[in-house]
Amino acid sequence: MHRIPDMPLISRDSRFTRAGAARLAAVLSLCVLTLGACGKKEAPENDDEPKVAGQVIEYPASVRSLPGVVGQPVKSGGDRMLSMPGRLVWNEDKTVRVASPFAGRVMEILVQPGATVKAGQPLAMLTSPDFGSAQADARKASADSAVASKALARQRELYEAGVIAQKDLEQAQADNARAAADQQRTQAALRMYGASGSDGVNQRFALRSPIDGLVVERNINPGMELRPDQPPTAPLYLITDPTTLWAQLDAAEADLGHFRPGVTVQLASAAYPGETFTGTVVKIADYVDPSSRSVKVRLSVPNADRRLKAEMFVTAKMQAASFQGISVPSKAVFLADNKNYVFVRTTPNRFERREVKLGVTIPGTTEVVEGLKEGDVVITDGNLYLQDILRDATAVNAARATAKH
Repeated sequence: MHRIPDMPLISRDSRFTRAGAARLAAVLSLCVLTLGACGKKEAPENDDEPKVAGQVIEYPASVRSLPGVVGQPVKSGGDRMLSMPGRLVWNEDKTVRVASPFAGRVMEILVQPGATVKAGQPLAMLTSPDFGSAQADARKASADSAVASKALARQRELYEAGVIAQKDLEQAQADNARAAADQQRTQAALRMYGASGSDGVNQRFALRSPIDGLVVERNINPGMELRPDQPPTAPLYLITDPTTLWAQLDAAEADLGHFRPGVTVQLASAAYPGETFTGTVVKIADYVDPSSRSVKVRLSVPNADRRLKAEMFVTAKMQAASFQGISVPSKAVFLADNKNYVFVRTTPNRFERREVKLGVTIPGTTEVVEGLKEGDVVITDGNLYLQDILRDATAVNAARATAKH
């Protein structure tokens, strides 16, 4: 008889040994974790959150900066400056563009650009058959007037002697009056052009300056043929008084109410950085440009030293509005519950919401008449972020108060 081996018993003891070892390892691991947890400190809570008390938000000192929150000190008074493009031109009240009233040929140039001339001074000499005809008409009218005057004297003597009738005397008087009128007409025409009947018929016409001023432009040359019925594209001479210029501005339609005759405007030119020149409004156009919606405004600009030049581009600036209250950037003011507020930075990490009363508002700037003082620092960027924090904290506090009751 064969003996049954004891292998199964040995195998069962071995399974019990392995299970015990596993349980022992688990217990030891749990002990190690427990000991480690006991020796580890509790993670600190986040201490960078702001604290809200009433209308005040305060961040802890550990918060060194608040990205997106920007403050700006306020100041007393504010104004709005209008800025407009403009161009300097000649003062047309003191400017003439000389042209020839007669056809002819230029024989001599008497003045050059830059010369100062007096009224009536010759600028150029022309040979003109048309002017010769005017001289001849004046001479003939003078001769006719002399003959008519002598005829009237004879007729008067004959009438007094009873030789002729009264109607003959009256006819002589009428002939004399017509001859005298024709003489006056032709002489006046010559005087208008700076000549006289005593010059004879020489066909030499002097082109003269109508005003005192400065010759700033010449477009005439010797030998040039002039014809009044075909005027040149540019004046023969341009004479002006440069001690006064005009500035033509393009004012926006919305700003028209700020302009009236006598208002002072400051002008700046790129030719003279840092300097300003004074102009006075003298004329406002009666129409609005339909394409640009701008209005032409004319200024009178003194130019005694003649530093400013015609056709210069300038920038005009004038005060459109002003106030004496506290001036704050418009974006610092926000509306909440139908009231106007600003956030004031009282310390680097402390912000207080204040209700303010507003006055005048101009583009980009608002007047505060109550709630701020000069030197307060208002939040211009990030104020709505602070308002959200304040609103959320207020809502949480209200919920907690309701829960207690």
